[in-house]
Order: sequence, then structure tokens, then C-alpha cells
Amino acid sequence: MAFPHSVISDLVATTIESRSKDIADNVTAHNAALRAMKKSGSIETFSGGTEIREHFSFAENGNAGSYSGYDILPTGQSDVLSGASFQMKQYAVPVTFSGREMLVNSGKEAVISLIKERVKVAESTIENLLNRHIYLDGTGNNGNNITGLAAAVPLANTTGTYGGIDRSSSIGSFWRNQKFQASVDGTGVATSANIQAYFNTFFPNLCRNADKPNIIILGQGLFSLYETSLQTYRRIMSVDSADAGYMELEYKGIPVVFETTASGLSTNVGYFLNTKYLKWRPHKDRNFVALDDKQSVNQDATVKTLAWAGNLTCSGAKFQGIFSNT
Repeated sequence: MAFPHSVISDLVATTIESRSKDIADNVTAHNAALRAMKKSGSIETFSGGTEIREHFSFAENGNAGSYSGYDILPTGQSDVLSGASFQMKQYAVPVTFSGREMLVNSGKEAVISLIKERVKVAESTIENLLNRHIYLDGTGNNGNNITGLAAAVPLANTTGTYGGIDRSSSIGSFWRNQKFQASVDGTGVATSANIQAYFNTFFPNLCRNADKPNIIILGQGLFSLYETSLQTYRRIMSVDSADAGYMELEYKGIPVVFETTASGLSTNVGYFLNTKYLKWRPHKDRNFVALDDKQSVNQDATVKTLAWAGNLTCSGAKFQGIFSNT
């Protein structure tokens, strides 16, 4: 006998809910930046509010210093704390079933199989969408997309507002990421002969004491140049990276991986990231969940929606770097 729509929507919701953790894990496992954030403990949900805030110190305490005996110690106010704000972005993919499909697939096993296949397509769709948008600037779809790495770590690092902080202002200069453009900061485009020298020039700008990048993500063109420069010394570093579908090299002990142009990352761009200061912030109640079903008033159809909300945030832009072979 045919299943009523309410039962179908319940089955869809149950299927999505039972797989929600798997979907979240797949998103973080199949994106190089998110994998690094997960390893550094930078996957953190938030519980609500009109925006997601990241707090950080942007200057040292000016009262610090040496003294002798009864010297007067400075106690003036020292403004050293600030924060960046990020808007919550929402994503959804509807899973739709018509009444005819329910009648044609009326057997219990057929219905469950249909639901599983539709949910699997919805999962892969939203996973691929988020993976691409992580490397973009968030201006797509009228600014509704997540604020990705192209906004967090731009080549034009002295202009624009990111996280509510104006990088072009003198007070916002601490919020500028590092950048290296081969034709501007080097002597010409990178080749396999000079790419390591370029990396050596760029890398110290990204280090402060123990803070340094923990992942380098290169577009296909840059990765190919770097791999060729290693010649017989190249090797895959870790089994788990290989199992996740990544070829992983290294630079100064830091994993170097590549993302295809299909991921949204330009072939001539690379990111030197310190994920201690980057976070993936899904809402605790919208981390790939099934919303209430909708039934059309003028169609024989039911829609169940898989939804996610959150954003990519940053608390230390100056520790992030972009390398451009332009």
C-alpha cells in the first residue's frame, strides 16, 4: 500500500537526522582547510545571536616594564582587546517527493531506497557547495554565501572591511593578512626553480614565536611547481591524508596539499594558514538538520529541507597568508 506523505516526510527527517554527524564529518574531511581546522580544534558551534563574534588581543599592555624599589608603576588604561563580527549565513537543499513517485514506489523497501538516494544527493550537493564557497569571498548570491578565505586572506590586504574591521585604516592595520605576489614581491612568476626561494622569503612574515602556519593549500598550478621543485625528495607525508584523497607534501614540516580548481581555489593561488586563528562555526541547531516538511497548496508534492547555518570566522588575520603566482 502507498505511504501517506506524513510518513514519507518522517522517514526523510529520520534519515537526515541519523546522518547529520556523517554529513558534517564529510564536509570537514573533504576540504583541506576544514580538515586542518578540525585537527587544531577549531570546529566550534555557536548558540545564537545576530552575529558570530571572535575576541582577540590586538596590542600589548603598555603598562609593562621594569622598575626599581619604590618607583611609581604605571596603571593607565590599556586598550588591548577587540573583536570581529561575522554574519550567520544559511544554506539549504530541499528533498522533494511527488505524490506520483510515492505511488510508483509504494512498497516499503522501494520507498526507503528512494529516500536514501534522494538524501544522498542532497548531502553531496550541500557538501560540494560549502567546500567551494570556503575558497570564495562571500559576495555570491547577494552576499548570502559564507565569508570564505578569499575575503579572510585577500591579495589586496590593505583595503576593504572584514569581520567589521576596516583594513585600510591605521587602527585596522593589525588586521591585515600577509601576502606575496610573485610579480610584485618577487622577481617574476614562480617556477619550479625559484618557488622554494619565494616560500623562504614569505614564510618568516607568518611566524611569531611558536605561531606559524600549520597547513599550506596550493592551487593545482602552484602545487605542480612545488612538487617538481622537490624532485626525488617528494613524498606523501601521512596515511590519513592519502586516505582522504589528498597528495600531501611538506614544507618545513608543514603539510602542503592541493585543491583542484573545481573546489573554487584558483590554480595560481595558495594559502598559508594558521588554523589556531580560524574557526568553522556552525549553529548548534542548524548543523545539517531536517526542517519541518512543506506540502504544496497547489501540487501533490512534499518537500523536506536539509539545512545548515554558520560561517567561517577569524581571530588572527595577520597570521594568515596568500601566495599568488601573478
